[in-house]
Amino acid sequence: MTLTDLKGIGPKTEKLFNKLGIFTVKDLLYYFPHTYLCYRKPSPIGSLTEGETGAVKGMLEKDASIINLHGLRMTTAYIRDLSGKMRLTWFNAPFLKNTLRAGSAFVFFGKVGDYKGQKTLNQPKIFSVDEYSKKEDTLEPVYGQTKGLSNSLIQKAIKQAMEVSEAQKDFIPGNILYNRELMSMNEAIGHIHFPVNMEDYKKARERHAYNELFLFSMALVKKKQNTDEKKSGYILKRDERIDSFITGLPFKLTDGQAAAVEDIRTDLSSGFIMNRLLQGDVGSGKTIVSFIAALETAFNGHQAAIMAPTEILASQHYEKLKKIVSDNAYDLKIVLVTGSLKASEKKAVYKEIESHEADIIIGTHALFQDNVIYDDLALVVTDEQHRFGVNQRKTLGEKGHSPHTLVMSATPIPRTLAMLLYADMKVSLIKGLPSNRLPIKNAVVNESYREKSYKFIYDEIKKGRQAYIICPMVEENDMLDLENVTDYLLKIRKVFPSDVRIEKLHGKMKPKEKDEIMNRFLHKEIDILVSTTVVEVGVDVPNSTVMMVENAERFGLAQLHQLRGRVGRSGHQSYCIFVDSSNSDKSKERLHILATSNDGFHIAEEDLKLRGPGDIFGIRQSGALDFTIADIYQDKELLRKASEDALYVLRSDPELNNEDHHDLKERLNRYLEESCIL
Repeated sequence: MTLTDLKGIGPKTEKLFNKLGIFTVKDLLYYFPHTYLCYRKPSPIGSLTEGETGAVKGMLEKDASIINLHGLRMTTAYIRDLSGKMRLTWFNAPFLKNTLRAGSAFVFFGKVGDYKGQKTLNQPKIFSVDEYSKKEDTLEPVYGQTKGLSNSLIQKAIKQAMEVSEAQKDFIPGNILYNRELMSMNEAIGHIHFPVNMEDYKKARERHAYNELFLFSMALVKKKQNTDEKKSGYILKRDERIDSFITGLPFKLTDGQAAAVEDIRTDLSSGFIMNRLLQGDVGSGKTIVSFIAALETAFNGHQAAIMAPTEILASQHYEKLKKIVSDNAYDLKIVLVTGSLKASEKKAVYKEIESHEADIIIGTHALFQDNVIYDDLALVVTDEQHRFGVNQRKTLGEKGHSPHTLVMSATPIPRTLAMLLYADMKVSLIKGLPSNRLPIKNAVVNESYREKSYKFIYDEIKKGRQAYIICPMVEENDMLDLENVTDYLLKIRKVFPSDVRIEKLHGKMKPKEKDEIMNRFLHKEIDILVSTTVVEVGVDVPNSTVMMVENAERFGLAQLHQLRGRVGRSGHQSYCIFVDSSNSDKSKERLHILATSNDGFHIAEEDLKLRGPGDIFGIRQSGALDFTIADIYQDKELLRKASEDALYVLRSDPELNNEDHHDLKERLNRYLEESCIL
């Protein structure tokens, strides 16, 4: 069934849904809300605090009035209750003058602000007292939008999809559903979109999160079965040139880096296949450790491949390693393989790889294409492993004869979770930063400091530095008062002098377009990059010294820490400004953790303690485990249960051949093809 079979969706609207990744009616069912508006009981005006979103019931003192402000028509009204008075404003809504009459009572819902010391609501929703009483204690889903596609239109489409769709297959075995008291799949889809109350939402969210964690756990158990310690055909001797190289570095390896190098060299010479995770905080210096492993492999006469998540990062690695080889006069050839190489360049590089003229091969997913044939691949290094599907890495591994594997991750996973997630891997942990890095200076500010922040950024630009400004959304959302990249770019181009070069970056851009923008930023052709979190894992721009995050309260702390890691990557002092728009005590407490610590592992642990299960407005962590709805921090207990269940199922039926497991087998195979697990 196509989208145009639904009422109200023609070819034009279908294209807008396609922009959101929605192509079928089934896609609509699984396009989950990213937050909800919670219609709580109206609060007295006197108890409202700036930054909170809520409802207030009051009587209009007099008729609404309309004033012209900078070419815009603004409707204003004042309401009062026993505890105080409040100002309400709407832009471009003159028709409200007929509704908002003196003596009438309404419930207004919106975000509380402040205007010259008086509490305000800007653009609040308006309900009759009776209407709101029916909405009280309900949750309204808020979806990611694109221009021309409103939240209400998405809601209507999803309601229709639920009416016309067939019952969804429940691939979780019945005995597990019963024992874990999990909601059925059809109920869970209904209640995740339109929960009757918070309890409904929690049960629906738990079911969808369990699905993801169960499949993830099944895949992990499967992988562990295939990666028990096996003998290796590549026993690499320690080469003296590595010792000389480490001694001759212009900086001293940190204790964590030195220990990781020792772990890896021990593995490579052990006679068994290395399967090691190199975990280190952002900016901890994992790359040089991976280069040492690749050099040791090449000195032993074998080939090494280093796979990066983006072309720009692959190019950066290539340039750095090429310089190391050249500076030390090593007789080694480094090559770069990316999708954007010309056909003639690809042909030449492929020939060098197959003939073993190339010793170390650096690239993106292009490294595992069919026409890339390795002569003697002994080591595969995957950088930021979560950006690659398990089958892609498997394909690359199969290009050698069971090569050694080194996986690098900057995701700060608490030790208790790491033991569960990485049960099949040995782990090296790099703590601390290289000695030439200055700790980042952090500031948590409210919206009133924005102008001072812009001035600070401009002062840094005048020194020849660059800055990132992060917004939570790509485009405006009619339900959420949050900063978006599209409008923000236009806004700050008016704030900064015309010679300041400002561009935008977001995930909806084509890969080529994204790479071009990042490349220009890297080469100092852009001063300020206004972006979504797409920059979180990316290119190393040592010249960028300021990271400003708008609506910082909307992000998980671990994600904010990852973003902060984009600056502080040189000897220049760097700064991170977190703009807290909510001004609530809870967000202040959370963001204070970031302001006082640059340790990602400490931050992840603290975030976990603060958020607790079912934190409805906690934005999911990004990083190694990009689930749609589950969160390894928030759902660690659910992950434990899912892991137990996966182990039980695969022990009792390793090939999933039982009739009861037919749907599960089909779903797991599909998951293994699509997934981005370790």
